[in-house]
Amino acid sequence: MQKVMLSPSLLAADFSDLRSEMEWFNKSCADWLHLDVMDGVFVPNISFGFPVLKAVSRICQKPLDVHLMIVKPEKYIMEVKALGAYIMNVHYEACTHLQRVILEIHEAGMKAGVTLCPSTPVSVLEEVIQDVDLVLLMSVNPGFGGQLFIPRTLDKIRLLREMIERTGSHALIEVDGGITRENASEVRRAGADVLVAGSAIFGHPNPSEICEELRSL
Repeated sequence: MQKVMLSPSLLAADFSDLRSEMEWFNKSCADWLHLDVMDGVFVPNISFGFPVLKAVSRICQKPLDVHLMIVKPEKYIMEVKALGAYIMNVHYEACTHLQRVILEIHEAGMKAGVTLCPSTPVSVLEEVIQDVDLVLLMSVNPGFGGQLFIPRTLDKIRLLREMIERTGSHALIEVDGGITRENASEVRRAGADVLVAGSAIFGHPNPSEICEELRSL
């Protein structure tokens, strides 16, 4: 089994000193930078928009993992592409024509990710699992950082892993919400390829150290 990948969530960073945050991040073993965009409509919170994302993209030296928790995410494919994003995550619940959105993301030259809220079963992905590059399972209800991991997510990871293997899909499984050093091993054993962590990394006295610890699972 390959080492788990890490995508620290910028949502938990110190926004009064983003340059310093990016300095340690760029030198760390983290793989991607997870960017949560919230609109206050699809989720009950507002995070940051494209001006902040553009500023971060200029100083971040690692692939950008952009997670749009917004209505009509397909309207912003070209804006996300302009950031130089590696992957664009859209919510299944926010896309009326999901397969078309996946195709448009690919046509823009990015990897396509589909995100599921905790109450959405993995079975809804049967018709697109071979088209996507990544599935992001939310292990908390989206909208706020610092929530506790929902244990039922472990079963969802296992079900999704079975679907991927059965269909021959190459999709990675990413898990976001309440990931800590205490539960990361269990999440990894269930079948996760990529861990998103915010508070557990950016809130740690030595973020690079905790990245090393999580990455070694």
